[in-house]
Amino acid sequence: MAKIIDFNCDLGEGFGIESEIMPFISSCNIACGGHAGNEETMSYTAQLACEHQVKIGAHPSFPDKKNFGRKVQNLSSEQLFETIHAQIERLNSILNQKKLALNHVKPHGALYNCAAVDERIAHVVVEVVKSFGNHIELYAPFQSVVSNMAVRRGISVKYEAFADRNYNPDLTLVSRNEPNALIKDVDDMFNHVYGMIMLGKVAAINGVGKTIKVDTICVHGDGVNVVRNLKILVERLGQHNIIIR
Repeated sequence: MAKIIDFNCDLGEGFGIESEIMPFISSCNIACGGHAGNEETMSYTAQLACEHQVKIGAHPSFPDKKNFGRKVQNLSSEQLFETIHAQIERLNSILNQKKLALNHVKPHGALYNCAAVDERIAHVVVEVVKSFGNHIELYAPFQSVVSNMAVRRGISVKYEAFADRNYNPDLTLVSRNEPNALIKDVDDMFNHVYGMIMLGKVAAINGVGKTIKVDTICVHGDGVNVVRNLKILVERLGQHNIIIR
């Protein structure tokens, strides 16, 4: 029996790879102005997603284009709610004009990592998602603060794991400041993803296998050789009866 898995990618971030990536994914996260993106890139990426029948998600972040949303910003809960909501609404307005649906929200960068462990930030993210309706899903890490909180609030959560990132023993991502943060070799990437999907295990950087639940796999759009690696990864997973949908 085939195993079905969602594959997602962060797009509209200025790397110009959207048309090459779309054939290999089933959902996308569109940058909506916080760390990257504007009305033109949002509209273009959303239209491509529609043409390829790829589900559309919002990819909000701390408002920080200078650091690509990868540094923590000191914002009050009110300020954080306002900026996340405004970013998602910018994309949602474009989708409404095109008669397309917003499927999910996936925070970006430092916001994603903070929401995974910080109760206050997680609460803001959950409240923003909730404000767009109970039909909106949240893409978030397994056993994270934000995913647990979202489930308690009745939000549908897709547990996300990363094809191109290494994990700490507590299932947080290895910091990008560390030399072993990224997985760049496609063979290593396949073994990493296959183990998570089929065995429910991920090898942490200390070598210990940790239990993980995965509904969607992310490949970062700014990764080295991302299009080539994604194509090979999808083909090899298909050979093992793992279908991207």
